[in-house]
Amino acid sequence: MKKASLFLLLAVCCSSYGPQKEKWVSLFDGKSLDGWKVGENASTFSVDNGTIKVAGPRAHLFYEGKEQPFKNFEFKAKVMTTPGSNSGIYFHTEYQEKGWPQKGYEVQVNNSHTDWKRTGSLYDIQDVKEVYVKDNEWYTESIKVEGKHVTIKVNDKTVVDYTEPDNVERSPDHKYRVIGKGTFALQGHDPKSVVYYKDIQVRRLPD
Repeated sequence: MKKASLFLLLAVCCSSYGPQKEKWVSLFDGKSLDGWKVGENASTFSVDNGTIKVAGPRAHLFYEGKEQPFKNFEFKAKVMTTPGSNSGIYFHTEYQEKGWPQKGYEVQVNNSHTDWKRTGSLYDIQDVKEVYVKDNEWYTESIKVEGKHVTIKVNDKTVVDYTEPDNVERSPDHKYRVIGKGTFALQGHDPKSVVYYKDIQVRRLPD
């Protein structure tokens, strides 16, 4: 066998048995909140025409499906805000019955709320002042975590590229805002905020 043919055979074998990317997994079936759990103010979340509608008092909807916890991953969702609304996507978090989630990071969803920290912000860690998308229009928000590296994109535009320092020290109110592992949560911020989510998907990356 010629060397070129041997190398080609080895390359094919290695690609067949080497690490494979996991497939995208849907976290929302478009019909129900199966696999999700909410504590206080559960009525803030409902299924509306194939979307998760967020409208009501402060509440958080946690993904509790069999696929979690997640460590390294790619996450994406289609989001639509309405004027003056505020929401967020948490990762590496865990279920809480009430209050603001203590564990994990929040990725901001906000194009016109009075809070200046806009969509795509890694909230209170690396904030975004620019507005990249409009209210009442669907856009894609994606989060990628590899080790301590976090990349956030809005419609495929990178708006945050952050690496958590080793032995990072946070303020007391953000004590658990650190890389670890956990699940995702959607935020209901306040009664005046109405936000929609759909096509919520995740893909694991190698640990």
